Amino acid sequence: MNELSTIQTIAAAALPLLLAITLHEAAHGWVAHRLGDNTAYMMGRVTINPLKHIDPIGTIVVPIAIYILSGFNFAFGWAKPVPVNFSRLRNIRRDTALVAFAGPASNLLMLLAWAVVAKVILMTSGPEYFVNSFVGAMAKFGILINSILAALNLLPLLPLDGGRILNSWLPYKLSQAFEKIEPYGLFIIMGLMFTGILSPLLFAMMNIINRIVFTLIGLN
Repeated sequence: MNELSTIQTIAAAALPLLLAITLHEAAHGWVAHRLGDNTAYMMGRVTINPLKHIDPIGTIVVPIAIYILSGFNFAFGWAKPVPVNFSRLRNIRRDTALVAFAGPASNLLMLLAWAVVAKVILMTSGPEYFVNSFVGAMAKFGILINSILAALNLLPLLPLDGGRILNSWLPYKLSQAFEKIEPYGLFIIMGLMFTGILSPLLFAMMNIINRIVFTLIGLN
């Protein structure tokens, strides 16, 4: 079987990427709606329509620029954040953590789903078909993209989801101090990336996540 062309490879990555970004943001809004805040729901953000979540700068311009500047080794970006009025949540600290975790949780579920697809292909069609087929490429990209998004968003740094989860557990005074770094969070992340600290940290987290998922479904 012939290898996929560049265009086919890009097309194979498109659906997993759109699903990963769209469902991540929709999950935040859906959980917030269930816990008392209907801001995202009323704005039409609890949807799988990717056009509602794509940020022209964060989803397109920044990832391409970083991909080029990093020597085609890494990309980083974001979707349009789902608006959440945390004061409307029934239990602000607990529910803030739940709303934040909803995004990475959706990526973990999609990672599991793509891993199941990969296992089915390997069992029914074999490794060669998996490596060279369009659907096999989609599964590989689905696993990679969702493991990256889950690991990145679980970093305990504001404004990432992991930072919001950590902040909801901190005592009030520590929480107030921790929130002061949020305006600089993106610069800190980019600094970690360009100093070479972020990649090994993410790869270690991704390895743990993938090992757990692969063990659950028996994918070696």
